[in-house]
Amino acid sequence: MPEFLKFVTLIDILDITIIAVVAYRVLLLIKGTRAIQMILGVLLLIVISFASKYMGLKTTSWVLSNFTGYLFITLVVLFQPEIRRALAVFGETRMLGSGGKSTGKVLDEIVKAASILANRQIGALIVIEGNTDLEHYLETGETLRSLVTKDILISIFIPYSPLHDGAVIIKDGEILKAGCILPLSKKVDIGKNYGTRHRAAIGITEETDAVSVTVSEEKGSITVAHKGVLSEELDAEMLRVRLKELFEADRRGTKKK
Repeated sequence: MPEFLKFVTLIDILDITIIAVVAYRVLLLIKGTRAIQMILGVLLLIVISFASKYMGLKTTSWVLSNFTGYLFITLVVLFQPEIRRALAVFGETRMLGSGGKSTGKVLDEIVKAASILANRQIGALIVIEGNTDLEHYLETGETLRSLVTKDILISIFIPYSPLHDGAVIIKDGEILKAGCILPLSKKVDIGKNYGTRHRAAIGITEETDAVSVTVSEEKGSITVAHKGVLSEELDAEMLRVRLKELFEADRRGTKKK
C-alpha cells in the first residue's frame, strides 16, 4: 500500500467525492453556455494578477487586487441565470408530468396538436413542467386548468386567439396556464432562422428541466428543447418518440431517488 494512503480516511474520500459530484454537475449546467467564456476570462485575470506581482508591475497588481476584492459579487451578477438554474436542478422534487397512462395520453394529444398546427403553419409553444416548479413563469399567464386535448391546444394558438403569442404550460397532466412569458436564451449559436418563440423555448429549458415543444409558423416545422438542447425538424412520429424518451428517462431517474 502506498504511504500516502495510510493518511486517507473514509471522511476524506466522502469529502472529495461530494466536491467532485458538485463540480461535475456545475460543468454540465454551464456546458454550451456563455459561462465557459466568462470563467476563462476570470481565470486569465487571476493568472495576470499573480504574474504582475511576480514581475513587480505595481499599478497592474494594484488594479487587479482591488478588482478581485469584488470578484464574488461580480460572479454572482454575471452568472445569475446559471446559478438560478443550478439551484433549481438541485432542488428538484417532483416527476415530469403525472406518470402512467395519463402521461401517455397527454403526450399523444400534444403530438396531434403540434402536427396539425405545423401542417397549417400556425406558431405554438408548449411547455411541459418537469421536476422544477415553474411557479414564477405561471404568474405571467392566464389560468385555464383544462384537460390536455388537441382541440383546446389548437384553439389557444389560432392567430385570432388573445393567448396565441404566449406559451402554454402543462403541469400535472393539465393545461394550467396559457399566454405565459418565458425567459429568452442568451446563446449566440442559435440559428438566425429561429426567432423569439424558439429562443423562449430554449431559454426555459436552460433554467429548468422543463420540456418545450415549438411549432414554427414560417416553416411549419416542429422542434423540442430540453436542457438547452434543440431537437430540430421533427415529424409526428419523431416527436412522439422524443417526448416518450424524455418522460421515461425522468420517471426512471425519479424512482432511483
